[in-house]
Amino acid sequence: MTTALSRRSDRRISPVFLGILAVTAVTGWATWTGFAAQPGVAVFLFVTGAWVVSLCLHEYAHARTALHGGDISVGAKGYLTLNPLKYTHALLSIVLPVIFVIMGGIGLPGGAVFIERNRIKGRWRHSLISAAGPLTNVLFAVVCTAPFWLGALDGVPADFRFALAFLALLQVTAAILNFLPVPGLDGYGVIEPWLSYNVRRQVEPFAPFGLLFVFALLWVPSVNAVFFDAVDAVLRGLGIDDFETYCGQSLFRFWQGTDEFCSVGG
Repeated sequence: MTTALSRRSDRRISPVFLGILAVTAVTGWATWTGFAAQPGVAVFLFVTGAWVVSLCLHEYAHARTALHGGDISVGAKGYLTLNPLKYTHALLSIVLPVIFVIMGGIGLPGGAVFIERNRIKGRWRHSLISAAGPLTNVLFAVVCTAPFWLGALDGVPADFRFALAFLALLQVTAAILNFLPVPGLDGYGVIEPWLSYNVRRQVEPFAPFGLLFVFALLWVPSVNAVFFDAVDAVLRGLGIDDFETYCGQSLFRFWQGTDEFCSVGG
């Protein structure tokens, strides 16, 4: 009986996650209704809350898939509770991604659930575990953009529409970055099981620096342009234009003052 209770507690949704979800819901309502005296503050809290929720779901997807793949240790580690404080590197998974969103509007891949890969048999399972996280971002992007590509924007307040557009941009950037086949990112984790032992051994020392390498490349203007052209192309395919993502980011950065063009255009 003790074991059964322990297993249930390992999977019980954390109050921390529920608190983040509540903040997201309340500020989303404030953004929709225009209740907040400062719309930018409501948008900032709504987008930040929703972004952290997506990060938690990203990590949960890795852990849940690993559990079904054979790593039963993820429950005891607290990964199934959606509590971001249980991650191996809470700073890298939550704090740093939020800072990057504030600074540059880029969905930084998190990634700090430790999977005991030796418990998992089969290359397909290993690949699926790595793919599960960024696929969550893809799903999140589809949900955020649904009103746009379904043509269901009638009655949707401009500020809320802009906030969804910016949140979708974050999800698309996170998905693209995560799926890059760079050591240390999920994209490499997808193909790693299919590489030879010698290749994996040679690449392994570079894994801790893969994300830093990617962001160093993004500082190169030509690379940055290609990356955001790809992001914009995906968003346009989902019915979101540059104006909406620009205004969403402008509202999000309320401390800089909202562009009057967005108020007129909305």
